[in-house]
Amino acid sequence: MLVAPPVLPPEGSDLLNLTTLGKTTSPPDSSRFTHMLLAQGLDEPMGMAILPDFNVVIVERKGAVKLYNAKEKLLKTITQFDVYSGIEDGLLGVAADPSFTENHWIYFYYGLAGTRNVSQLTRYNLNGDQLDLRSKKNLLEVPTQRTYCCHSAGYLTFDSDGLLYMSTGDNTNAEEIEGHNPTDERPGRQLSDDQGTTANSNDLRGKILRIKPLPDGTYAIPEGNLFPKDGSQGRPEVYVMGCRNPFRVSVDPKTKFVYWGDVGPDTMIPAEEGMLSYDEINQARKPGFFGYPYFLGNNEGFPKYDFETKKEGPKQDPLRPVNNSPNNTGIKNLPPAQPAMIWYGKGASKRWPLVGKGAASAMAGPVYYSDLYPNAKYKLPDYYNGKLFIYEWVRKWIMAVTLDSEGNYVAMEPFLPHLKVMAPMDMQIAKDGAIYMLAYGTNWFAKSADAGLLRIEYSEGNRNPVASIVTSKTVGPAPMSVTLSAANSHDYDKGDQLTYEWKIGTQKLKGKEIEYSFRKAGIYNIALTVSDNHGGAGVATQQIKVGNTPPVVSISSNTNKSFYWDGTQLDYKINIQDAEDKKIDAKKISASFNYLASKSDLAAALSGANHGNMKFVATEKLYASLDCKACHTMDTKSIGPALKAISKKYQGQDDANELLATKIIKGGSGNWGTYPMPPHPDLPLKDAKEIATYILSLEKPETAFPLSGTLNLREHSDTQTDGVYVIQAAYTDQGANGIEPLKAGNHLVLRNPLVQIEDYEEGNVSVGIGTLNTDFVTYVPGGNGKYVSFKKTDLTHISKMRFRVQQDGEGGTIEIRVTRKDGALVGKLQVPPGKAKDPKQGWLEMETPINPTNGVQDLYFIFTNPDKTKRGLFNVDWIYFER
Repeated sequence: MLVAPPVLPPEGSDLLNLTTLGKTTSPPDSSRFTHMLLAQGLDEPMGMAILPDFNVVIVERKGAVKLYNAKEKLLKTITQFDVYSGIEDGLLGVAADPSFTENHWIYFYYGLAGTRNVSQLTRYNLNGDQLDLRSKKNLLEVPTQRTYCCHSAGYLTFDSDGLLYMSTGDNTNAEEIEGHNPTDERPGRQLSDDQGTTANSNDLRGKILRIKPLPDGTYAIPEGNLFPKDGSQGRPEVYVMGCRNPFRVSVDPKTKFVYWGDVGPDTMIPAEEGMLSYDEINQARKPGFFGYPYFLGNNEGFPKYDFETKKEGPKQDPLRPVNNSPNNTGIKNLPPAQPAMIWYGKGASKRWPLVGKGAASAMAGPVYYSDLYPNAKYKLPDYYNGKLFIYEWVRKWIMAVTLDSEGNYVAMEPFLPHLKVMAPMDMQIAKDGAIYMLAYGTNWFAKSADAGLLRIEYSEGNRNPVASIVTSKTVGPAPMSVTLSAANSHDYDKGDQLTYEWKIGTQKLKGKEIEYSFRKAGIYNIALTVSDNHGGAGVATQQIKVGNTPPVVSISSNTNKSFYWDGTQLDYKINIQDAEDKKIDAKKISASFNYLASKSDLAAALSGANHGNMKFVATEKLYASLDCKACHTMDTKSIGPALKAISKKYQGQDDANELLATKIIKGGSGNWGTYPMPPHPDLPLKDAKEIATYILSLEKPETAFPLSGTLNLREHSDTQTDGVYVIQAAYTDQGANGIEPLKAGNHLVLRNPLVQIEDYEEGNVSVGIGTLNTDFVTYVPGGNGKYVSFKKTDLTHISKMRFRVQQDGEGGTIEIRVTRKDGALVGKLQVPPGKAKDPKQGWLEMETPINPTNGVQDLYFIFTNPDKTKRGLFNVDWIYFER
């Protein structure tokens, strides 16, 4: 059997004209898709099974089985399997039997706890929300190794003929590969040789298996698998071999083509696009060998690498691959290697530019056919008929892939890009046409607040309302009174009448806004259903955590808390209170004082400088723009080590910056475990060194910042008026009553007393541009009745204000008021009329005294003239606050 080359699109042609396929060329209005968050706060959700009654079984890697009750809108744990969850093992897959309504069978795949290194495919009876553990049937065991990471896969799905497909990872040592593929044939290194697993016809790993479950808990081998039923050439369960980590699998309900995403390696082998480190979307039209560990992508070959001599040999012929490894127990002459349908590396793809760049984890979703949902309320539009959905765990996109009548790739396009699912883990279409998506969440190998279950509905006619919950608080002590508001909910169909129902535990309450008192400590799941008068409904959920009060952090000062002046000092005092902590733990306090040369960095500094050193604000923005956060968190191990752990390891090492910068660009594995770090070849060395310096700063010993004192304000310059001084303080409490530790903080920002008028926060003015001398001036035209406002401005010790104004109009008054537009008058400036012959003329500085005013105020500048017929009064450039 020879291998037909894949039908390839032109480079850079993700989106093609589809009129030749007889398909609609215009995608549907995105507002007709309504997404609902049904459940949140999951702990590593790995897969789901949508039941006929729209209840959803969700499995979490550490062994929990949860059931989302669609009618009650509640998520509950129905059992906890005792699983081995080391490395990437755990409870990995779940699928409901196609005849679930009659037999109530549900299947699970998980690593068995204990000393036996096996993973099991099991079947149980599920009646309502009761999983009958006594009904267990063990269909299949997969022997594994638990010494090295990685790749367990474990997805389960059925085809339209009732055949069960199960994916298994290669379960091979992914480290110490020396920039090549794991084919180490040296004695004692069999766990580092993929030729003993994925390329071994007698091994169940690195495969997609296909079986027919039988009523007695055994299974039959269907016709048409890769090897004969008698096992003479390999395991008869094998449908596809030559996979690395076939993470998510789907079967076309009409053609029976099998699709899967295969997560690729990180090698240093040059390839058509960068390095031979592709992730793949594969299509199996029939059983076959899909290349790994000998080939990737379009059958690009790996050189034969001798781990003993460190020399490279020739590549294999994809038409005649041979497995001569001493670790191979199956056939030596393998079937011809099949190329991938879509493949892309860590850099930008020339052939499929829409896939992006960086770390990757490709997954395959369902193929959609309109006629399979004839009466479905939420069926997708015909535009998506025959299209394959693929998605990316790390890059967080979903694509709709157009195929021609023979299944060849034609084009891809983004699907619901506004959805921004956090690490999509599973995607399925329910019988009513709704799309269900499982979001793994932000944190890898950990519980995430944004890990949850989403339902996406499409409506041709009446659109479902979009439900939204706004709460007065989400965490606090017991008892806790909370205002729950649905005011931000809306309906795209104008004129619809909306009703609101809240579900808290077993209670149901109605109203657009309600007050609810939570009497006992615990975590409460709130569900809001917003219904219209045409039968449409939208759902939103929110978690309320009762039992722990957030800390209160305050920063006080006797000086002005808004501005700095030359030669001045700032006295300060940081105070921390926590209702549950009997004693404030000094080790849980973080405080710092910094000067930022540009206030444009302030927002990033306040939100991102977790370690307290604001000089790395720009670097943190660079770091956030890359894919690093997909694998690293600040304090805890994710798929990669914590940033602070990296910093600690390399403290005092002279070449640490150079070493880390090189690692960031080239990638690698082995220093921190088994998962390889992807390379960033496009990153300039200068940027890589900046990131390395930032990481190394995280655990440098620092003198604790005192909680009170006096600071000299000397870092600003006369020419730089855009800088700010910032004091930050934060405290993380000890947690209480089953609620995790909470962090709260506060800050004090001092800015230059010269304030540009166009930087106002509220107002009804336009902004003009003129010239003063040779400089451009951005100013505000002072029209009669116009105003600008600056919020939360401290007037303590302010004695007068100076303005630069231009006499270009009828003249009038600048009224200075506090709290609101008609609030107390604390000062006013009379500006004479005048007419500037050109933009350079008529500018002058004028000042007015200010009534003694203490404390932070909302400050309003009102431009007025008693004669309302006079419109243009003057122009204002800036305001200077004087002591």
